[in-house]
Parts: sequence; structure tokens; C-alpha cells
Amino acid sequence: MTSPPSPVVLPRRFEGKTAIVTGAGSGIGKSTAIRLATEGAGVACLDVNLDAVETTAEALRTLGGKVAAYACDVTDEDQVNRTVEHVADTLGRPSVLCNVAGIGGFFHTVDMPVAKWHQMIAVNLTGPFLMARATLPYLLHPNGGAIVNVASSAGLMGSAYSAGYCASKGGVIMLTKALAVEYADRAVRVNAVCPGGVDTPMMSSFALPEGGDPKHLMKMMSRMGFCTPDQVASAIVFLASDESGYTSGSVLSVDGALVA
Repeated sequence: MTSPPSPVVLPRRFEGKTAIVTGAGSGIGKSTAIRLATEGAGVACLDVNLDAVETTAEALRTLGGKVAAYACDVTDEDQVNRTVEHVADTLGRPSVLCNVAGIGGFFHTVDMPVAKWHQMIAVNLTGPFLMARATLPYLLHPNGGAIVNVASSAGLMGSAYSAGYCASKGGVIMLTKALAVEYADRAVRVNAVCPGGVDTPMMSSFALPEGGDPKHLMKMMSRMGFCTPDQVASAIVFLASDESGYTSGSVLSVDGALVA
């Protein structure tokens, strides 16, 4: 008789640490928050959607760790500063920041409303900057810390109908590199993950615009298909962990060879 497979036991790489995850209400952010909690972290779950992030926090509480849910618009400087300060007071010094919150969408560039451009830059690029700026005073500690930003394959290659999205994610990559260089001798590591197509609710925002050429979509799709939020979360958590202690300024593609 065949024995049942042994259960997978995850390491406890974040025991005693506090992590902040934006966009934790769904998709990659939710998977990242769950993975961090499973590995022992106290997790502050941030999202603009309070109901969604409270659902994530409730799932984390079943794991027995410290957790808090916050409604936070990452584009609002005051909200970001207040939330990070409250996290430190409630859960302890943050030593990990995962900037996952983001928005997307396809537009013919000539038709893209400037308001939508500003919103995409604000959420995808200004948000990670504000979160990093608010969290850095806690990361600049003898024990250091790590920031992991979620960029995109669209930050590494051009994609049709994606001028705003590509610009914002390309900016995230250079923000990552700039911070990594600035704090390389201060025990703060900064890295980025670049997913390709991920099976998350955000995918619904990438509908081909009217009259768009479907052939352009083929360039954006890996022959391996879409990846899962858990697969991206695994990469994020690795970069946030001490196992990648000599890795900073790196951009890790999780895209099924899309940009290879």
C-alpha cells in the first residue's frame, strides 16, 4: 500500500518580524500576505478596499499570527504615513515591505484620458515611493530590512495599448534600482519581481480596446500560460527573506520566459 505524501512544511523565515503588504485584498497581495504569515511574520494588510483586506486578515488570523487590516490609499501621502506609523505602534518595527498594489488597463494611446494616466502613475509608481519613504526610517535599523516591489514584464518590454502601464512599471524598476544603490551600505535591500500574465481579478481590466489588433496579445502571453498568485508570492517572499541576503537591485522575472 502506497503511503500518502508527506505534508509540505514551510520554513519560518519571518519569525518575529513585521511585514507590510499593499494590495493585500486580492490576488498577488493576498497570496503574499498569507505566505508571510505562514512563515511566522506579523502582517499588516493594506488595501483601498477595506472589506476585501479584512477578509484576508481574517484568513491570516486562523494561522495564529499577529495581523492587522488597514484601508489605505497608497497615493495619499497622509494616509500612508499614518498607516505605517500605526503598524509600527501595533505590530512592531516593520522590517519587510511588499509593494503589490497596482492597477492596469489597455487604451489606444490617442484615446487614453489624462486622468487615467495620472491614476496609473499614482497607484503603480507614486504609491511604492510613498510606502518606501514612510517605511525606510524603520528599515534603517541595525537589523536592516527588505523592500520588494511588484513591477511587470511590461516594465521590461514594450506592449501595445499599454503606454501608461509600461511607463509606470518601468518606473518601478528604476525606483527599485535607485533605492538599492542608495541604501546598499545601510542593511536595506530593495528588489523587484516582474510577473507576466497572472490569473488575478486585475486581468479583467486588460480587455482589448475597440479596434485593437489581437495579434499584439500574443507578444504578451507566455507559452507556459498564466502563472498563479502563489507562484509570484513565492518569489516575493524569497527576495524578502534572509536567504537572498546578498541580493539587492535585482529584477526577477516570473513570466514563463516571456521576456527571455
